[in-house]
Amino acid sequence: MRVVVAMSGGVDSSVAAAVLAEAGHDVVGLSMQLYDQRDPTQSFGSCCSLDDLYDARRVAALIGIPHYVVNFEDRFRKTVVDNFVSEYAAGRTPIPCVHCNADLKFATLAERAAAFDAAGVATGHYAQVRFDEDTRRYRLLRGVDAAKDQTYFLFSLTQDQLAHAIFPVGALTKAQVRAHAERLRLPVAQKPDSHEICFVPDGDAAGFVERRLDEGPRDGMIVDSAGHEIGRHRGIHRFTIGQRKGVGVSTGTPMYVIRLDPADARVVVGPREELGRSEFTTADVNWIAGAAPDAPRRVTARIRHRHQDARATVTPTGPDTVHVRFDEPQLAVTPGQAAVFYQGEDVVGGGWISGEEG
Repeated sequence: MRVVVAMSGGVDSSVAAAVLAEAGHDVVGLSMQLYDQRDPTQSFGSCCSLDDLYDARRVAALIGIPHYVVNFEDRFRKTVVDNFVSEYAAGRTPIPCVHCNADLKFATLAERAAAFDAAGVATGHYAQVRFDEDTRRYRLLRGVDAAKDQTYFLFSLTQDQLAHAIFPVGALTKAQVRAHAERLRLPVAQKPDSHEICFVPDGDAAGFVERRLDEGPRDGMIVDSAGHEIGRHRGIHRFTIGQRKGVGVSTGTPMYVIRLDPADARVVVGPREELGRSEFTTADVNWIAGAAPDAPRRVTARIRHRHQDARATVTPTGPDTVHVRFDEPQLAVTPGQAAVFYQGEDVVGGGWISGEEG
């Protein structure tokens, strides 16, 4: 069948395209242009740069498939960058990769795939999708390589998107992916993975947000959990729950950010033991099966990409809202991050952490 492959210029998407081509599929490579390559102020540098687009084109030529660059500048700015800025300004900690993968990459590439009369959209994500003959629904499963599993970033995929999604490297380990690339003599076989936010390559998220705020950052107080002022800050966008370094107070005891109050521009800090939370709410929940369960459900829940999912009970409180209760308190439950629910290898669903309840 004809398959559109999202080619970022990295080893994972390159091997995904090569594996599909070797299997006899009619493969079309598409790369995303996310910003004006002629404007040095927009050279984000670690994803979809000119070098990355060149690498994707070289790989496509080597494996004998057509390659096109599609302009996603406007959608990327509105869907990913503007959301990133507004979330930080509101005292939340966003995950741009989720919006980029589901809201931009899959949604938009599915449209482009239709124009190519393609049946599927493939990416280099470490995840798996299967069709369940009993339920007649698609399942999203963790990638075989637990250290590289990327299902945390894919929880918002719908049944329609999963019906067209293909993850050729999901059943491989990273070592196997690189071995495939070496065997095929792909020029990106040993290309390093990118770990930072692609549009903040220097890691200065606060500076990035400040340059794009309509109004300047609002100063405020840093207080302890009893409400006593112990310092001042230059904007809550500079902080995230669980942060210790750069808090800017000296009390003789290590202090962590335990809460942000955007309405009052107040940063609440406390010792590490005050970071634990057992309960919280999530909003905009997507259930992979397509509908919320009709009763509380036992799951394991992950509240950050690198967080080891922990046992919890999720109770739907509406069509797209959920109350989550961990069996044991977890550190740094952070509004703006995602909570993703698992049963074994299956992704049950997930949503955005919207509030802490103790």
